Amino acid sequence: MPLDPQAQAFLDQLQELGVPGLGELSVDEHRATGDAAAATVFGPVDDVPFEDRTLPGPGGPIPVRVYRPADDPAPVFLYFHGGGWVLGNLNTVHGVCARLARLSGCAVCSVDYRLAPEHRFPAALDDAWAVVTWTADHAEELGGRPGALAVGGDSAGGNLAAVCALRARDTGLRLALQVLVYPVTDADLETSTYREFAEGYYLTRYSMQWFWDHYLPDGDRFHPDASPLRAGSVSGAAPALVLTAGFDPLRDEGEAYARRLEEAGVPVTLSRYDGMFHGFFRMPGVIDRSNDALAETAAALRSAFA
Repeated sequence: MPLDPQAQAFLDQLQELGVPGLGELSVDEHRATGDAAAATVFGPVDDVPFEDRTLPGPGGPIPVRVYRPADDPAPVFLYFHGGGWVLGNLNTVHGVCARLARLSGCAVCSVDYRLAPEHRFPAALDDAWAVVTWTADHAEELGGRPGALAVGGDSAGGNLAAVCALRARDTGLRLALQVLVYPVTDADLETSTYREFAEGYYLTRYSMQWFWDHYLPDGDRFHPDASPLRAGSVSGAAPALVLTAGFDPLRDEGEAYARRLEEAGVPVTLSRYDGMFHGFFRMPGVIDRSNDALAETAAALRSAFA
């Protein structure tokens, strides 16, 4: 299947404008352009009440943004943004989290975990897990319903969500769902989709090498806390919704993780969005099928908490 016409048009426009690819600018330059780009490609944001606050973390207070579509206590969905553990913040997923809160009825808590290279592995994971454990004990403070908790994220955020779901299993913390949107699950950059989509489809093989070099420049990138596909066992983890994109270097590892979960007896829904590239989930302002992915995610959350 070819690229979706809207996806192709977006990539063509980037090329015509000479927009630098991920990893071709400095970290600070990429971060400076991130907010404006995110707002543009998402489009109008749903009108959902939200508040910014902090939660306690191992490296100091962790900023979060909590979206509450209703006054009544609701299930809590913790969302970890993408950006290769280097880029991204509360603003880059503002539209996504507001939309998911409105469509799912969940209180969505977006987490601004520490970023590399200032804070390398495992800082982002430590922050993510700290928010999971705090929320499990204090859901009411976020407008949440005790015992009704899910985790999710896109790309590097999906990586953090997957590892947190395994930690939750190990500690006896019940999660209703893990939502993994084109997740990073392995540090192997030699899969077939890494070779096939090495460049020209927004996220490149070079970009992922750049992200890994900032996040975990030394040490074991295949440790399960960095590459959950390498975990000894994934049985007993929370049910999963795994979304992948057809033209994405990360497609193979995301779908491999979904298969591992399924083979271990974990209920899994795997949805491949053919014709899409990495990042499309946050682009309903320019790609219509993004709306389908957001709606599928919200429906999965509603079903998990029914």
